[in-house]
Amino acid sequence: MERRLGGAEMTERDLHRTRIKLCGLSRVEDVQHAVALGADAVGFVFYPPSPRSVSVAQAVELARHVPPLVSAVGLFVNATPEWIREVTSNVPLSLLQFHGDETPEHCEELAGIAGLSYWRALRIGHDASADHLIESSLEFKAAGGLLLDALVEGFGGGGKVFDWSLIPTDLGHQAVLSGGLNAQNVSDAIRRVRPYAVDVSSGIEVPGAKGVKDPARMAAFVRAVRAADAG
Repeated sequence: MERRLGGAEMTERDLHRTRIKLCGLSRVEDVQHAVALGADAVGFVFYPPSPRSVSVAQAVELARHVPPLVSAVGLFVNATPEWIREVTSNVPLSLLQFHGDETPEHCEELAGIAGLSYWRALRIGHDASADHLIESSLEFKAAGGLLLDALVEGFGGGGKVFDWSLIPTDLGHQAVLSGGLNAQNVSDAIRRVRPYAVDVSSGIEVPGAKGVKDPARMAAFVRAVRAADAG
């Protein structure tokens, strides 16, 4: 099954390449470095309780440094239609990422307001099963992509790894893998799951400084993904 990242068509020569999304960016220099490293997508958090959240004004400035063919992803948690409208009417996002309790109908409503496609995050706990993940994927079949993350207290991702063996092979190949990834474990994750894309936030941050990315950790993560693809 073909997937798109921000609307870009896949070609046959691209099928082996794991896409990379660097998320939770809040500084211009971090966006610039992500682009220079060849990231396929950058993520901006529009969930005020998150320490990585950005305002509309901040996101407008950050988006100025996102070039064509790099997707700007907006992460939302249980957002109101008014908030979606305010953000997307000002910030040139490529797609939406829903990370809360949104139902399929709610996702469709919000995506319709924005006129954009969306990803739905599936939060995977210890009691999850392959059958449950397949059922969830069918429930959100209208989504442009599924992001697999660990179930943690609160919303928006918690930098925790979940049991990758729970992911059915066919679903894994179509999904965006998230949850506690870093330069040390992403190669193993790619070899085991073979996801369409990987998504990282806390794993590329300056320790103890949420939302502040470390250029060295960003570069190491991208190198590890490319090494796994080459292997």
